[in-house]
Parts: sequence; C-alpha cells; structure tokens
Amino acid sequence: MKILLLLLCTLLITEGNARSNQPQQARTILAIGAHAGDMEVSCGAVLAKHAMNGDRVVMLHLTLGEGGNPALTPEKYGEQKRREAEAAAKILGAEVIFGPYKDGEIPNDESVRRYVNDVIRQVKPTHIITHWKNSIHKDHTYTHAIVTDAVLLASLEGVESEYPRHRGVRGVYFTENWEDMEGYTPYIFVDVTETLPVWQEAVKQYEFIGGDISAFPYYDYYTSLARVRGALARATYAVTFTISEFGKRRNFDMLP
Repeated sequence: MKILLLLLCTLLITEGNARSNQPQQARTILAIGAHAGDMEVSCGAVLAKHAMNGDRVVMLHLTLGEGGNPALTPEKYGEQKRREAEAAAKILGAEVIFGPYKDGEIPNDESVRRYVNDVIRQVKPTHIITHWKNSIHKDHTYTHAIVTDAVLLASLEGVESEYPRHRGVRGVYFTENWEDMEGYTPYIFVDVTETLPVWQEAVKQYEFIGGDISAFPYYDYYTSLARVRGALARATYAVTFTISEFGKRRNFDMLP
C-alpha cells in the first residue's frame, strides 16, 4: 500500500508541477466507470472537450449496468445499455471498451486488477479518470480501489502480462458523482461551457437519464451541478475532480 501511495503521489505531483509555458503534449484520457453511463454523466463534457482538442479519449465500462431496469431482464437491458453507450461515445468523440463483469458483482480481487492493468497497458493513457473512493454503491468503491491498484501494476516490469508496462500516467482523477459524495471535495474545476451541449446530446442517449427508469433526476442534477461549479470557477458551466491527498501539492520558485 505504501508503494502505491508513493507512486500516485509522484504521478500527481508531477502533474501539479507542470509549468503553463510548457508546450502542450498530446493526451490519452482513459475514463473507467463501474457502469455504462457513469463516466458520461459525471464528466462527459470534459471528455468531449479533450476529444475536440485532438486528444484520444477511451471509456472502459466494467459492467453495462444491466440490472437497473425493473421492466427488463438484465440480458435485454444490457443489450440496450450497450447500444446507448456506443451512441453516447460516438457523440463525445470517444472509443468504448466493455468489461466482462456483471452489474452489482464486480469482484474486488486480483483478477479484475489484472484485467484493468492489461487495458491500461494497451491504451497507454496519460490521464485516468475514475470514481471517488467513498460511495453508496459498492461497484463504485471497488472500481476506485481496482483502478488505483492497476495503475501500479501497469507500471511494473515484473507483472506478468502480454503487454509492455506503461509508466506514462501523469495523473489519476476522481470525478464528482452523486452516489460518491462522502468526503468528496472539489479540487480541479474544468470549464465545459463550450461542450455542455455535446454532453447533453450524449447523455440523452441513455434512457435512464430521462427519469423513466429511475426516479433520480440525473439530467437536471448534473446540469444544475455544472452551473453551480461554473459559478465557482467564474465560468458558465464547469465539471470538478478531486485527486489523492498525497497529490495536493504544487511547487513554485516564488508565489504564483
């Protein structure tokens, strides 16, 4: 665990120490969610912004979230969620990968860490986005732990994998999700005013966004949240992230 924390600390401090006058390097963003829809809803506007900037954006859905529709079997709803996820990814300008796990049954074990490790090694992300550590949904909590461990595994030469190690992750970011709010404090604000309409079109591909499946007002909540975060960021709309406490350090020669 200490090795993992030191690795994440190094990655995130490196990101924080970047100087604004340095040339912008190409990015590959890997957003890893427990269910199809998690990353699109919470940070899809940021993903769209990076895609519009020419960055590669990849979403990994560990499950389809197929258990969330009481009117359909998991098999039928899973087929629907896959179509919805593919349509949303196309609008956002992202690639999409579907994991092999079942909704509500993500195993918090070595096998899933090895799976995510292999995805990281294949995609070679510079930035990873996933869930915050505390959640009312165990799939989200497990995904956080799995992803942070997999970042370490992907960086190690001695870990058995058919893919070469990847040590190019500059930062791991945790997105703001209504189910993951315990202990969450916004740290990074990203102006998404330009891409909010893209986000709106993308998330509407999911039936659950409209309120016909779940009573939770997803669309209204995240639109309103983006407006509130935008006000704090002196923008019209913004999306926030937090990072590991070990990464909340910025080094300057003098006061900025």
